[in-house]
Amino acid sequence: MGLNQNHTSRSGTSYHVQIEDRGPVFDDATEAWVRRVNVIAYANYGETTARIVYGRDHDLPDVRTHAHNHDVGRRIQELASEAVELLEERELRQVARIQKLLKRYYETRDEAIKREFEEANALFPFVFARAFQELKAERARSAAAASEPPVAASGADGEEIVYPLDPALRDLVLEIERLAGELQRDVAALKAIGGADDIVQATSAKLIARARESLSRRHGSDFAARHLEMTRNSLVTAYRQVRARLTRLEGA
Repeated sequence: MGLNQNHTSRSGTSYHVQIEDRGPVFDDATEAWVRRVNVIAYANYGETTARIVYGRDHDLPDVRTHAHNHDVGRRIQELASEAVELLEERELRQVARIQKLLKRYYETRDEAIKREFEEANALFPFVFARAFQELKAERARSAAAASEPPVAASGADGEEIVYPLDPALRDLVLEIERLAGELQRDVAALKAIGGADDIVQATSAKLIARARESLSRRHGSDFAARHLEMTRNSLVTAYRQVRARLTRLEGA
């Protein structure tokens, strides 16, 4: 069971959404069987610059009935729609980021900033064109109103997750992303019932930050693969400890 769907964004970028029902999978972190549905989206689909820009595992109950299979099929259709919405939201973030880079370059003529937006133009030309045209229209409106456009904040933008084309590495990235999210939710739940001390919160926050930093890197070397495995193992250990404490306190 699965789905393959093409989508052309508002900017004109070609995407391909691929959803695979991987069936029963034993999850090491929760030590339980789950029905895992994998979602992957490719940008610039069918071109030499094609790359994976979105990936996510969704774990459903491992119930082996015809009725549950029907529910999984419906969930796959929902996930396809959600993926398209997420891709459009991602492009909005890219447009905003490119516009900030262009504004900063106009102000500073910094060659490093120029290289950064040139790379964005090479990878996502339709998104770049949209960002440039919207910025041009904004400046025209500002000039007509005889006022200067506001200076963009120069704070760091959120890093995009890098999803490798290699299936084994991509599965590691997806697992790290899932574990980091689940650990963050469990620590928040533990804190809400007064069970998360400063050490637990600080340690978990540090692990989650390191994990997200790892996910924004390129993963083409053996060192990167080992680093991902170490990150994954650390998250599993922390998740099990926090989950055990949360289960114990909730049952008390």
